[in-house]
Amino acid sequence: MEVPGCLLEAFLLSVSVELNHLIVPSRDNRESAEFLARLLGLEVGEEWGPFIPVHLGNGVRLDFATTPPEDLRLQHYCFLIPEADFDAFFARLKETGVTYHADPMGKQVGEINHNHGGRGVYFLDPGGNGVEVLTQPYEPELARPERW
Repeated sequence: MEVPGCLLEAFLLSVSVELNHLIVPSRDNRESAEFLARLLGLEVGEEWGPFIPVHLGNGVRLDFATTPPEDLRLQHYCFLIPEADFDAFFARLKETGVTYHADPMGKQVGEINHNHGGRGVYFLDPGGNGVEVLTQPYEPELARPERW
Protein backbone atom coordinates (compact mmCIF):
# COMPACT_ATOMS: atom_id res chain seq x y z
CA MET A 1 0.00 0.00 0.00
CA GLU A 2 1.37 3.39 -0.97
CA VAL A 3 1.26 6.13 1.68
CA PRO A 4 0.62 9.65 0.38
CA GLY A 5 3.67 11.90 0.83
CA CYS A 6 1.89 14.41 3.06
CA LEU A 7 0.79 11.68 5.51
CA LEU A 8 4.25 10.17 5.64
CA GLU A 9 5.77 13.62 6.21
CA ALA A 10 3.26 14.35 8.99
CA PHE A 11 4.11 11.04 10.67
CA LEU A 12 7.84 11.63 10.47
CA LEU A 13 7.45 15.13 11.93
CA SER A 14 5.24 13.94 14.77
CA VAL A 15 7.70 11.38 16.10
CA SER A 16 10.42 14.01 16.49
CA VAL A 17 8.32 16.41 18.59
CA GLU A 18 9.06 16.71 22.31
CA LEU A 19 7.49 18.84 25.01
CA ASN A 20 10.11 21.33 26.20
CA HIS A 21 8.38 23.39 28.92
CA LEU A 22 5.06 24.43 30.41
CA ILE A 23 4.17 27.63 32.20
CA VAL A 24 2.41 26.74 35.45
CA PRO A 25 0.20 29.59 36.73
CA SER A 26 0.49 30.04 40.50
CA ARG A 27 -0.55 32.39 43.28
CA ASP A 28 3.12 32.50 44.32
CA ASN A 29 5.62 31.04 41.85
CA ARG A 30 8.32 30.23 44.42
CA GLU A 31 5.93 28.62 46.90
CA SER A 32 4.40 26.38 44.23
CA ALA A 33 7.74 25.43 42.66
CA GLU A 34 9.29 24.56 46.02
CA PHE A 35 6.20 22.60 47.07
CA LEU A 36 6.20 20.40 43.98
CA ALA A 37 9.99 19.98 43.87
CA ARG A 38 10.06 18.87 47.50
CA LEU A 39 7.25 16.35 47.00
CA LEU A 40 8.82 14.84 43.89
CA GLY A 41 12.42 14.97 45.09
CA LEU A 42 13.46 17.52 42.45
CA GLU A 43 15.55 20.69 42.47
CA VAL A 44 14.24 24.22 42.02
CA GLY A 45 16.25 26.11 39.41
CA GLU A 46 17.39 29.70 39.54
CA GLU A 47 14.74 32.34 38.96
CA TRP A 48 14.87 33.89 35.51
CA GLY A 49 12.50 36.66 34.59
CA PRO A 50 9.05 35.93 36.03
CA PHE A 51 9.69 32.17 36.26
CA ILE A 52 10.86 29.67 38.86
CA PRO A 53 11.85 26.51 36.94
CA VAL A 54 11.63 22.88 38.02
CA HIS A 55 13.22 20.33 35.68
CA LEU A 56 11.61 16.90 35.36
CA GLY A 57 13.52 13.69 34.67
CA ASN A 58 12.34 13.49 31.07
CA GLY A 59 13.79 16.87 30.09
CA VAL A 60 10.56 18.85 30.45
CA ARG A 61 10.81 22.09 32.45
CA LEU A 62 7.94 23.51 34.49
CA ASP A 63 8.14 27.31 34.66
CA PHE A 64 6.10 28.52 37.63
CA ALA A 65 4.72 32.03 37.12
CA THR A 66 2.90 34.22 39.64
CA THR A 67 -0.49 34.98 38.12
CA PRO A 68 -3.14 37.48 39.24
CA PRO A 69 -5.88 35.68 41.19
CA GLU A 70 -8.57 36.68 38.69
CA ASP A 71 -6.61 34.92 35.92
CA LEU A 72 -6.08 31.61 37.74
CA ARG A 73 -7.98 28.61 36.37
CA LEU A 74 -7.79 25.04 37.58
CA GLN A 75 -5.11 23.17 35.63
CA HIS A 76 -4.31 19.46 35.94
CA TYR A 77 -0.76 18.09 35.98
CA CYS A 78 -0.09 14.36 36.21
CA PHE A 79 3.32 12.98 37.18
CA LEU A 80 4.45 9.40 36.69
CA ILE A 81 6.93 8.17 39.30
CA PRO A 82 8.46 4.73 39.92
CA GLU A 83 6.54 2.47 42.29
CA ALA A 84 9.73 2.22 44.36
CA ASP A 85 9.57 6.00 45.00
CA PHE A 86 5.88 6.23 45.94
CA ASP A 87 6.21 5.59 49.68
CA ALA A 88 8.78 8.39 50.13
CA PHE A 89 6.70 10.76 47.98
CA PHE A 90 3.53 9.88 49.89
CA ALA A 91 5.20 10.42 53.28
CA ARG A 92 6.30 13.91 52.12
CA LEU A 93 2.76 14.63 50.87
CA LYS A 94 1.24 13.65 54.23
CA GLU A 95 3.78 15.87 56.04
CA THR A 96 2.44 18.91 54.16
CA GLY A 97 -1.04 18.45 55.62
CA VAL A 98 -2.57 18.90 52.17
CA THR A 99 -5.88 17.12 51.65
CA TYR A 100 -5.45 14.24 49.22
CA HIS A 101 -7.88 11.82 47.66
CA ALA A 102 -8.01 8.68 45.53
CA ASP A 103 -10.26 10.07 42.81
CA PRO A 104 -10.33 13.16 40.59
CA MET A 105 -13.68 14.31 42.02
CA GLY A 106 -12.31 14.40 45.58
CA LYS A 107 -14.87 12.01 47.05
CA GLN A 108 -12.40 9.47 48.48
CA VAL A 109 -10.63 11.84 50.89
CA GLY A 110 -7.59 10.52 52.72
CA GLU A 111 -7.23 7.54 50.39
CA ILE A 112 -5.04 6.56 47.44
CA ASN A 113 -6.07 4.49 44.45
CA HIS A 114 -4.65 1.28 43.04
CA ASN A 115 -5.64 1.84 39.43
CA HIS A 116 -3.83 0.36 36.44
CA GLY A 117 -1.76 -1.99 38.60
CA GLY A 118 -0.08 0.81 40.55
CA ARG A 119 -0.85 3.52 43.09
CA GLY A 120 -2.07 7.06 42.60
CA VAL A 121 -3.28 10.14 44.44
CA TYR A 122 -4.81 13.56 43.69
CA PHE A 123 -4.33 16.87 45.54
CA LEU A 124 -4.14 20.64 45.00
CA ASP A 125 -0.85 22.53 45.02
CA PRO A 126 -0.58 25.93 46.80
CA GLY A 127 -1.41 27.66 43.50
CA GLY A 128 -4.72 25.82 43.22
CA ASN A 129 -3.59 23.46 40.46
CA GLY A 130 -4.80 19.88 40.45
CA VAL A 131 -1.93 17.42 40.77
CA GLU A 132 -2.05 13.70 40.18
CA VAL A 133 0.85 11.38 40.97
CA LEU A 134 0.73 7.80 39.79
CA THR A 135 3.05 4.84 39.43
CA GLN A 136 1.55 3.26 36.33
CA PRO A 137 0.27 5.00 33.20
CA TYR A 138 -3.34 4.60 32.12
CA GLU A 139 -2.25 2.68 29.02
CA PRO A 140 -1.43 -0.96 29.92
CA GLU A 141 0.99 -1.26 27.00
CA LEU A 142 3.14 1.45 28.64
CA ALA A 143 3.34 -0.27 32.05
CA ARG A 144 6.55 0.43 33.96
CA PRO A 145 8.72 -1.84 36.12
CA GLU A 146 8.95 -1.04 39.84
CA ARG A 147 12.24 0.84 39.28
CA TRP A 148 13.09 2.79 36.12
